Amino acid sequence: MKLLALLLAGLRSSLYVLWLSATVVPWALAVVFASLFVRGTPLYWMCVGWLRVAIGGARVICGVRHRVHGLENVPTAANERAAVLLAPKHQSTWETFAFPTLMPHPLAYVFKRELLYIPFFGWAIGRLDMIHIDRSRRTEAWNKVAEQGRELMARGNWVIMFPEGTRAARGSQGQYKSGASRLAIATGTPIVPIAVSSARCWPRKSYLLRPGVIDVSIGKPIAPQGRQPDELMREVETWIEAEMRRLDPEAYTR
Repeated sequence: MKLLALLLAGLRSSLYVLWLSATVVPWALAVVFASLFVRGTPLYWMCVGWLRVAIGGARVICGVRHRVHGLENVPTAANERAAVLLAPKHQSTWETFAFPTLMPHPLAYVFKRELLYIPFFGWAIGRLDMIHIDRSRRTEAWNKVAEQGRELMARGNWVIMFPEGTRAARGSQGQYKSGASRLAIATGTPIVPIAVSSARCWPRKSYLLRPGVIDVSIGKPIAPQGRQPDELMREVETWIEAEMRRLDPEAYTR
C-alpha cells in the first residue's frame, strides 16, 4: 500500500509540474507584455491570478489543501495605508505561491536576485515591485532592503521576509536572522509572525507533493517601538516555533 501511495504521489506530482509549466509560460509572457502599459498594483494582481492557478492545481491534482487561522490579525483591504511586515516560517515553495493569494494587500518579497534568471517566472516577478538582493554583499543588500522597504511600506504595501533565509526541513529550525526585525524597527512597522506546516505536504528540495492539509497560523502584530533587533526577532522566533509544534506535533517528537 505504501508503494502504491508513493507511485500515485509521483504521478500526481509529475502532472502538477506539467501543469505549472504549461500555465506559467503564457501567463508570464502576458505579464511582461502588459508591463509595457501598466505597472504597480494592477500588474501585481495579474500575477496573483497565476498563483491562484498554482495553488488550485496543487489542491485538485495532488490533494494539497490548506486552512488559515488568525487572518483577523492583519489589516483588511479597506485599511489601505496600514502596513505590516510579514515574517513567516519557510519550509516549502508552497507558501511563496500561497501568501499573495491569502493576503488582502500587495506583498513585496525580499528574495535573492538569482530567481530573476528563471525563465518566464523570473521575467514576470522582475516586473513587479519586489526587493531582490545580492546576498553575497550583505551591507549593500541591507541598504537596499531598508531603502526600498521604507518606500513600499509608505505606500501601504506589505513587505514579506523569511527570517530563516532559506527553507527548513520539516521538524527542524533554521537560524533566525534579524533582517526583518531591523526593518520593522527602522520603519516603525509592526511585524507579524506566521507559522506554516507546508513541509507536511511539500518537503523542501523535492517535487513530490503528498495529499494533506497545510495549516497557516498568523500571529498578532508585534510593535517594534523601543525594541532591539535581536530581542524582537527572538520573540518572533519563540512564537513561530511554539506554534509549529502545536500545528505539526508529529514532526517534533525528538
